Amino acid sequence: MSPTPPETALPDDAARDASAARPRVVIAEDEALIRLDLAEMLEEEGYDVVGQAADGLEAVELATSLEPDLVMMDVKMPRLDGIAAATRIAGQRIAPVVMLTAFSQRELVERARESGAMAYLVKPFTASDLVPAIEMARSRFAELAALEAEVEDLSDQLATRKVVERAKAQLQAALGLSEPEAFGWIQRTAMDLRMSMRTVAERVVEHGVDGSTRGDAGELPE
Repeated sequence: MSPTPPETALPDDAARDASAARPRVVIAEDEALIRLDLAEMLEEEGYDVVGQAADGLEAVELATSLEPDLVMMDVKMPRLDGIAAATRIAGQRIAPVVMLTAFSQRELVERARESGAMAYLVKPFTASDLVPAIEMARSRFAELAALEAEVEDLSDQLATRKVVERAKAQLQAALGLSEPEAFGWIQRTAMDLRMSMRTVAERVVEHGVDGSTRGDAGELPE
């Protein structure tokens, strides 16, 4: 009887695909214990922590080299503060940034928004706070990419973003949609009617949801 050949471990395609589908995250936090706790929390929630930085410069370097799906950045960081680092990452459109802060002052929140951060979390937070903030940041980053793809001129991009934000708010209030659903409504309507998203948004803002459903281009879908 010929000897039984040694078993060869075959790659688990399903596990590999599942791992590849996990959003890749870089963490930037100067306090090691907090950084480790955050990494553990993210892994448990289905995210793949691919890099950890202890200062702002390292965070920018990791984000640039790894091109993650998300960067989580503490506001208070050595060498380069978190808001300055977020400005660099957002300016290069590398990934959406979620700011972490122990301070809830409006000034810091506004500075974080101006830096290009897509969401923020006030410490201490739980997984129930973490996941919605991450998904909101990723959704807003995708929206920004879609708007920039449609409008090349920077001044027009800003004007388009402003009117789209106003239209989203009206759609959320009138139709009970989430923010991503409201943007999806605008995006689908623009595609269906071969309009720009700015035109659809302007009609929603000017005429309301009901009043905007009819016009020269036809009827906007629900």
